[in-house]
Amino acid sequence: MSSETVEVEERATGGWAAVQPWLSTVVRLAMAVILVAAAIPKMVDIPQSIIAVRAYEILPEALVPLVGTLLPFFELLLAVFLFAGLFTRLASVVWLVMMAAFVTGVIWAWAHGLSIDCGCFGGGGEVAEGTTNYPVHMLERAGFVALGTYLLIWPRSRFSLDGWMRAA
Repeated sequence: MSSETVEVEERATGGWAAVQPWLSTVVRLAMAVILVAAAIPKMVDIPQSIIAVRAYEILPEALVPLVGTLLPFFELLLAVFLFAGLFTRLASVVWLVMMAAFVTGVIWAWAHGLSIDCGCFGGGGEVAEGTTNYPVHMLERAGFVALGTYLLIWPRSRFSLDGWMRAA
């Protein structure tokens, strides 16, 4: 490899090393905001959250009230970890597991011909036939998976408790 190639690679790596923590900060905070936006409407109306979970017709009825009640609190707790930048890689794994569960639920509903509002950001439940746009919902989830995957690979970010603990 020529010295010019090495020099270009070092500059590219140095540039990425400078930008990556800032980009990870933006991704981490965006994920936290998404979780808060998802959690708050469900927390305000727990009965509707339970209806949204029930609409998927995937969980045993005995679990539906528990999941519908606890999900928004779990989302908010995960948002706190992401806002704080605490256990960021683990938080991104939890995010990705949640996205896998949500994607599975949407695929299930779609495959079974259910017409539901996912309830991801409040509301939820059965809706009029033809009003559900599952492909758009899946694209949104793909974007969320991309955010989580990015943060899983590059968890180092600015203004994080992880960074503070590493420095201590």
